[in-house]
Amino acid sequence: MLGAGRLRGLGTRAAPLWPGRAGSRGLGARIRARGVSTSWSPVGAAFNVKPQGRRLDLFGERRGLFGVPELSAPEGFRVAQENALRKADLLVQRVCSMAPGPQTVLIFDELSDSLCRVADLADFVKIAHPEPAFREAAEEACTSIGTAVEKLNTNVELYRSLQKLLADKKLVDSLDPETRRVAELFMFDFEISGIHLDKEKRKRAVDLNVKILDLSNTFLMGTNFPNKIEKHLLPEHIHQNFVVAGNHVIVDGLHAESPDDLVREAAYKIFLHPNAGQLRCLEELLSNRDLLAKLVGYCTYSHRALQGTLAQSPETVMQFLEKLSDKLSERTIRDFEMIRGMKMKLNPQNSELMPWDPPYYSGVIRAERYNIEPSLYCPFFSLGACMEGLNTLFGRLLGITLYAEQPAKGEVWCEGVRKLAVVHESEGLLGYIYCDFFQRAGKPHQDCHFTIRGGRLKEDGDYQLPVVVLMLNLPHPSRNLPTLLTPGMMENLFHEMGHAMHSMLGRTRYQHVTGTRCPTDFAEVPSILMEYFANDHRVVSQFARHYQTGQSLPKNMVSRLCESKKVGAAADMQLQVFYAALDQIYHGKHPLTASTTDILRETQEKFYGLPYVPNTAWQLRFSHLVGYGAKYYSYLMSRAVASMVWKECFRRDPFNRTAGERYRREMLAHGGGKEPMLMVQGMLQKCPSIDDFVSALVSDLDPDFETFLMDSE
Repeated sequence: MLGAGRLRGLGTRAAPLWPGRAGSRGLGARIRARGVSTSWSPVGAAFNVKPQGRRLDLFGERRGLFGVPELSAPEGFRVAQENALRKADLLVQRVCSMAPGPQTVLIFDELSDSLCRVADLADFVKIAHPEPAFREAAEEACTSIGTAVEKLNTNVELYRSLQKLLADKKLVDSLDPETRRVAELFMFDFEISGIHLDKEKRKRAVDLNVKILDLSNTFLMGTNFPNKIEKHLLPEHIHQNFVVAGNHVIVDGLHAESPDDLVREAAYKIFLHPNAGQLRCLEELLSNRDLLAKLVGYCTYSHRALQGTLAQSPETVMQFLEKLSDKLSERTIRDFEMIRGMKMKLNPQNSELMPWDPPYYSGVIRAERYNIEPSLYCPFFSLGACMEGLNTLFGRLLGITLYAEQPAKGEVWCEGVRKLAVVHESEGLLGYIYCDFFQRAGKPHQDCHFTIRGGRLKEDGDYQLPVVVLMLNLPHPSRNLPTLLTPGMMENLFHEMGHAMHSMLGRTRYQHVTGTRCPTDFAEVPSILMEYFANDHRVVSQFARHYQTGQSLPKNMVSRLCESKKVGAAADMQLQVFYAALDQIYHGKHPLTASTTDILRETQEKFYGLPYVPNTAWQLRFSHLVGYGAKYYSYLMSRAVASMVWKECFRRDPFNRTAGERYRREMLAHGGGKEPMLMVQGMLQKCPSIDDFVSALVSDLDPDFETFLMDSE
């Protein structure tokens, strides 16, 4: 039931827009626009200089993390969680004692919000705060709130209060579409926890959920665990590429970019060597997921996981993957021939193409064919310039400006964190983005978006502003040098900012469906769409300036960069199809027809084409099986939708304000409060088919002839 971000996965579920906009259903008039602050400053400059500290505020009052007063010290987490649990108890009593109606859904959402405001914040702090005391306190808060949620998920009286509402047809018919959907989502959360079962089965469901959580954590840790091999078993000249500890060589990754074929081969075979404990853990995880799905009424875990998504069913997912694989087949073969040719050229003694080869040799071909050495591009992509580029884009498309705001003492967890106010030209302040962009010891090496507080309409008519964090791992600026981004880093920044805008513009009545709290195969659409903007020369030319000379990045350099990404792209996409198909089979009919390794081998032969390497078990490193179980296809389907939106609405003019407003109205505004396919239909003005999705993805691989014309200028 409860839990938007942490308690629902990527958090992923809005509706009305703001005053005077079509489709507002009257909500906008009840939300007061936020004023503009005089303390805001331009966004670009804030990211190109080192923070100067807070000399004038050394003795000022400490506000607490994210402005939450209790969180000025680690002990405040206990206070925050106790307050949240007390409020939750009162809300449960209130909803269980009242007659069913629209207010039932509002109270459920307030209950969810009271717990998520602590849990989501703590989920971020426990991995990102540099101080161990804060991390430990946040971990305890997560456990405490998680235990409370488990109890609520099995609270029969609470369940019946919602059941009474949904069982009354007249009441249900009187609900607006968003309220009805949110009520149904809460009910779905209840039922996948088994609350509709008898007491014995309900206990079994709770036990299975606990076991699955434990197995997921164990498997996730195992996916990154290094393997070791005795030193004498490896040629001495490649020892220097790995960590040597006593008589062993430690291998902690695939070394996919190493120019030495033997290093890549050794890393692949050693890192992917099967671990018996990890293998048992995966088998138990898949088996327990299947048992839980069947217990709560689904024939497979995949059927349970895909309810309410764009795809709707595993049958549709497999149809999508098989059709895409067929369309990619000839292109993939050509890619492999091209990569094999480069390997033969550089290593004629050993030219057989193996799974550890494509990433490296594709990179060699890209560099040779297009001259895209990152060092040529970095001076044009200072972080400040990129942020100004995003600011310009959002301003022209959506009427939004990003302003840097000085955080209060104690509000941020690290000196380098910047706070952005997101401001609309007529609606005022929409929310806050905290930018944790710079490297530091102990920080997770991942680029990601965290919801700290979801947006919702409060009882007093005010709107609870959304708060999010974007986490990247960029080099720090110095006194003389701003942070310079590679083209890949720039694209990642645009991608993550797409998630942030989804959170800011999902102006939903209920936080349970705020922003990115929508089905996984829709949640990646806004972020992937931003990648198309990041690869358009008209957008890039607005901000890519040499940090010293002010010279614009030449158009032909932008075009070469974009076309270079198509080198080996069919083979890359075919690999993603293989991973997605493997994920579906693992979460399909049980008992499985063979071991997970035999299924890997068979699926690789069918969907990829390069040979399986004996005594390897790549699935034991497939960390997405935890967070994206049965949903790995989402990356491909989201990309297909984003591609269609780009081509239909923005390719002619990436700054088209009318298209931008339509994008906000039809897709961003609803969060997860509307069926995803209805949002896609509203944007594209048609209902796309599986064939449309496949065609969109495949057409992205075609050369852009405008690029060749531009390159010859």
